[in-house]
Amino acid sequence: MEVIYGLIPGMLILGLVAVGVLFWAARSGQFDDLDGDAHRILMDDDLDERDARRFPDAEDTGPDDRREGGA
Repeated sequence: MEVIYGLIPGMLILGLVAVGVLFWAARSGQFDDLDGDAHRILMDDDLDERDARRFPDAEDTGPDDRREGGA
């Protein structure tokens, strides 16, 4: 029963910290664009540009050029 005297203030402090973090996130703009990432992942406008950077020689080699020994 005596442990509750430490748990109650601890939970109140933890709750106040959580509320403080929530207000900080709202004030700093963390919740401004909730749908942007969800829609951005569906748009493939920049895929060609990213693939060209990741695989610069992808256009130069065909499927037959990747095999060794020509078999």
